[in-house]
Amino acid sequence: MKKIILSLAAFMLFCSHDMFLKLDTYHLSPNAPAEIELYNGTFEKSDNTIARSRMNDVSLVGNGERVQVDTIQWTEEGDVTVLKFVSGDAGTWVAGVSTNPRNIEMTAEDFNDYLEHDGVLDMLEWRKQNNTLGEDAIEKYSKHVKTIFQVGDKKTEDWQTILGYPIEFVPLSNPYDLEVGDDFKVRLMRNGQALPNQIVYAGSDAHSHDDEHSHEDHDDEDHHHDATLLRTNDDGVVTMEIANEGQQYLRSIHLEHSEEEGLTHESNWATLTFTVGQAHSQSDHSHSHDDHDHSHGDHDHSHGLPSFVYWIGGLLLLVVLFYLFRRNR
Repeated sequence: MKKIILSLAAFMLFCSHDMFLKLDTYHLSPNAPAEIELYNGTFEKSDNTIARSRMNDVSLVGNGERVQVDTIQWTEEGDVTVLKFVSGDAGTWVAGVSTNPRNIEMTAEDFNDYLEHDGVLDMLEWRKQNNTLGEDAIEKYSKHVKTIFQVGDKKTEDWQTILGYPIEFVPLSNPYDLEVGDDFKVRLMRNGQALPNQIVYAGSDAHSHDDEHSHEDHDDEDHHHDATLLRTNDDGVVTMEIANEGQQYLRSIHLEHSEEEGLTHESNWATLTFTVGQAHSQSDHSHSHDDHDHSHGDHDHSHGLPSFVYWIGGLLLLVVLFYLFRRNR
């Protein structure tokens, strides 16, 4: 029975996957109403919204000033959590969200599947080399995400702002100076220090539109299938080649063994999003989230599940826990 509970708990974790901050257009007009979308799932599709209680920090940085965002500015639209704000003065802006940690208990099989599915290959290899593939895991995890967007035509230095998250990507140049064919260097930092030899995945929205494949062709493929595997150098710097215009992302999961009582591992997840190319008008991207979900569903190659499946899994977990409580009494 315990294995069933662990499997259901792991199911809840696998429904979440990565977290990304995205905009319909990353080129905004100054001092105008705007929205940032928080995806909890994959780069292409959000599987569920994020509760305000999970948010440890929400920040907007522009023109040298960092503003803490009130949680009442967040709303839910379908499976996407949306931040409504006013864009502010012209400049290169940064937005960030950092979540509070949570614990998840997993069977050995589920933990190994998670490592393979999300591309945490160094830990998976360590378990193979040390004959620990059969050991269960209790992991503390949290997520720390950033996006960089341009307001008006004026370029500012805010793109290099360090938010002080447990893990974060910090660019070494303004992404809004990039063109196709350029190399983009970004430093990955862990607790304020450069993080060397860390796996990073780089991708763009062009990957999800390259080919017209069916869901059946991709149901068994890994979450990192359409991204390029990179690795930070000794200075924690990773170099991303800009192969096409459009939305770009970097993602990484830093997983390490934990000596904290009751835990076996701790993970910190980081993502960074931005765009390359000419600005698009807001009208080019205006649509309801129902249309948004449908269009991305046509191209979704991930393991993402609809939100109702997530809630059914939660309900089943509650039923099992209630049954065990009654039996123990």
